[in-house]
Amino acid sequence: MSHAIALWSFRGFVYSSVKREFQAKYRTSLLGIVWMVLQPLALVSVYILVFSQIMGARLGGAEGRFAYGIYLCAGLLTWGLFAEVLGRTINVFVDNANLLKKLSFPRLCLPLIVLLGSLLNFSIIFGLFVLFLLASGNFPGWVFLGLLPVLFVQVLFSVGLGVILAVFNVFFRDVGQLFAIVLQFWFWLTPIVYPREVLPGWVSQWLVLNPMAALIESYQSVLVHARWPNWVELLPTFLLALLLCFLGLIWYRRHAPDMVDEL
Repeated sequence: MSHAIALWSFRGFVYSSVKREFQAKYRTSLLGIVWMVLQPLALVSVYILVFSQIMGARLGGAEGRFAYGIYLCAGLLTWGLFAEVLGRTINVFVDNANLLKKLSFPRLCLPLIVLLGSLLNFSIIFGLFVLFLLASGNFPGWVFLGLLPVLFVQVLFSVGLGVILAVFNVFFRDVGQLFAIVLQFWFWLTPIVYPREVLPGWVSQWLVLNPMAALIESYQSVLVHARWPNWVELLPTFLLALLLCFLGLIWYRRHAPDMVDEL
């Protein structure tokens, strides 16, 4: 509770940091904030139009010319949010070492700034994706609301794991480099560009150990098949996310006094 109060009291600092970081991305470019739309639009167009033409109707259990493109966006866009939050959080204390040494503020503001900035970027590209779903007649309807709890679980999981690794990375700098490699393998071990059904049976059974598999498949269930997420399959990931947040807070509180000296 004390951490939440401290973060709330520094909400102005968090807001200004997110705003400054967002504006800095486009400040020196000729088109400025137009890139905010052009880059995500190009990405969504490639995923949906190009890959849908290549794959055609080869996605089992889903009909329509854009089925595979929507399937791909459902996985890649949400994985991109996970990878951005996790990757930036791991390095957030190291990258802001000078700030931590000069100013006195709740250090958990830094992961929060990363999270809000990543969610802002995600909302832009995912918003364009939703506009395509509406324009093409592929919007899933009321089940779209099922994405909110799924996103909530993903945020908890990403932040909890990220804070734990961020503290480790202060004392062991190889953690950030190593996890960048782990993240690449993790991507291909998650059913993002392929459905679970194409895997051999013995491999598919091991996906239960991959918490991101349940999250990604929940997004795909809503966006591709217009079905509510399988809450039972998502429950272990939710419990793991809560555990990671709890452990991350304990780990942070234990080592926070030593981090500045180590940095």
